[in-house]
Amino acid sequence: MSDVATYPYPLVVFDLDGTLVDSAGDIAEALNRTLEDWQLPRVAEATVLTWIGDGVRRLVEQAFTAAGSTIDLDRVMPGFMVHYRECLLRSPRLFDGVAEALQQLQGRGVPMAICTNKPSALVQPLLDHLGIGDRFALVLGGDSLPQRKPSGEPLRHIAGHFGAAPGDCLMVGDSLTDYRAALDAGMPVALVRYGYPRGLDLQHNEAVAVVDDLRQLPGLRAG
Repeated sequence: MSDVATYPYPLVVFDLDGTLVDSAGDIAEALNRTLEDWQLPRVAEATVLTWIGDGVRRLVEQAFTAAGSTIDLDRVMPGFMVHYRECLLRSPRLFDGVAEALQQLQGRGVPMAICTNKPSALVQPLLDHLGIGDRFALVLGGDSLPQRKPSGEPLRHIAGHFGAAPGDCLMVGDSLTDYRAALDAGMPVALVRYGYPRGLDLQHNEAVAVVDDLRQLPGLRAG
């Protein structure tokens, strides 16, 4: 018998890269292969981390701007997407505690969704590769709607799909982009200390929780 009624949130919405999956090395490699295609120098993964979160076009734009390039991004993006697909399953891994937390939530009948700025066509293959493809009732990518995070519209759309009020649901993310999206949607947010926070103040914010491990999500062991 489901005990979803005992869980404080009727829906949990997760960010993907940096929250569930450590994919920075693969994203960095795809970006660096693209830079090499245009005879530009590779950049350190630590630098790429500061660019992840706002969608692939913005990622590439920041890298080429940092390299001093004025190449039209419309010429660059097709090649980048080829590399992105080729590197997608190169070395991703789930962060510690992710598999167990998702299993607990699913076992309690709590619906879960993904809200990511990653291109939607690349999300399900990644989830399936990591063995969590059946955990989510809805997956929303960065190109699924006209808006993407940090707009709150994707979160409002997801909540509406499940017939839930945004203010009753929980968003779980790692970045300032996630945090701003949740605030814009009026959705409570839990933040993780790992991932790619990019300027997010983990000490002073309006999050309902800041955790080191998803097994510490509020109310996960309650009931």
